[in-house]
Amino acid sequence: MVRRRMFGLLVVLSLVLAVAGVGLAASGKVMLYSSMQEDQLLAIKKGFEAKYPDMTMEYYFAGTGRVMTKIAAEAQAGQVGADVIWVGDPADYISFKELGILEAYESPEAAFIDDAYKDPDGYFIGARMMNMGIAYNTLFVTPEEAPKTWFDLLDPKWNDQIVMTDPGTSGTSKFWLNAIISHPKYGLDYIEKLRANGCYMESGTTATHNQIAAGAYQVGVCLDYVTATLAEQGSPIAFIFPEDTVSIFSPIGLVKNAPNGENAKLLFDFILSREGQEILIAQNLISVRNDLEQPGVNVEEIAAKALSLDLEAMVKDSDENLAAFDKLFGI
Repeated sequence: MVRRRMFGLLVVLSLVLAVAGVGLAASGKVMLYSSMQEDQLLAIKKGFEAKYPDMTMEYYFAGTGRVMTKIAAEAQAGQVGADVIWVGDPADYISFKELGILEAYESPEAAFIDDAYKDPDGYFIGARMMNMGIAYNTLFVTPEEAPKTWFDLLDPKWNDQIVMTDPGTSGTSKFWLNAIISHPKYGLDYIEKLRANGCYMESGTTATHNQIAAGAYQVGVCLDYVTATLAEQGSPIAFIFPEDTVSIFSPIGLVKNAPNGENAKLLFDFILSREGQEILIAQNLISVRNDLEQPGVNVEEIAAKALSLDLEAMVKDSDENLAAFDKLFGI
């Protein structure tokens, strides 16, 4: 009888501890630093908090340049305030890793993501796919006339009608700049010719796309999902995946010694899960998972057009490339 009573007490105690453990893991808050658009973050927040009703997902969002400045200042002070970092440029994560800002973590969702989008040591992993290509205003430019390659933008007919986003504030624009300059087919010479053909610069990604949609510029170096969202809203803008499309797998990483470490893993896993990736697909982003259907998206075709990249070289030369760009554009 005593033995049975002890066994019963142990079962009850284990259940109580298990419930308590789940409660602790699924309550409190988690902080995300991101350069994503706020409507995308709000969609992720809504889905995450619906799954974990006792959890609050807080976020800080800004252009990549401002997010990077914040992370650098906090790291120098001793601790980054984020639990999870999600910015656009994969090359930045190599720097995060080298500086000891990230914690290695293997998510159970990583099994559904190609190794090409993973850090081999587990410090970061692609969480969305974006593409830098060419957008054009459909009121002024027909699909037949639209530029099909980066070199097409150098045609004099686009003089003073080209726009791009400041790579000093936008991680995706910086990634494009580094990809182009580091590739022997283009180099800094291409950027010089682009500027000479009247390429202008906007301070933010949203402004760049809005200006094309408004007709202030006819063509520009743009993002696929931002263009698609504006087109869905009725704006006269369309997107071309040019030869040598610059594809970007925007990674997420856990912050080392994060204030809410266990909660960070829950958010990390949610973002990579089918549920989280379906939220991103609804926001016109391309999922990195290999088990999801994405209507209207041919990932193999995009990959076939994509420019080959050397991330290590892009990190090494990034400051020099930005300085050269600033000089050309008078910043």
